[in-house]
Amino acid sequence: MNPAEHHRIAELMEVYFEGLHQADSRMLRRVFHPQLAYVCATEGDELYLDLEAYMTRIDGREPPVRRGDPRDEAILEIAFGSPRLARVTARMSMMGRSYLDYLTLVPHDGAWRIVTKAFTYLPRED
Repeated sequence: MNPAEHHRIAELMEVYFEGLHQADSRMLRRVFHPQLAYVCATEGDELYLDLEAYMTRIDGREPPVRRGDPRDEAILEIAFGSPRLARVTARMSMMGRSYLDYLTLVPHDGAWRIVTKAFTYLPRED
């Protein structure tokens, strides 16, 4: 895929990371597809949510920034399957956990949007 598409996804990821750090559902709605599938794959804590249920959780969360959590994240990979399909592998730490996210993106309303968020987490090792 061309560098411009790669850059667009990197910009989307910046909004994603900041939205999670701020626990800002309005910001996160800018990056998620309306038909989002949210999947926690951590053993013993499996969870499947749609966009509205996930945004309700975000709205009820104490923002990591208010907890004093520093932003700690990285994009590990951006891969394109076609001009209409991309995948991002990312990691981040917040709220005492280290997360590994597999995000699937598709175009929606003229921009890339995260349509699936599948992730796992472990207690953060300090």
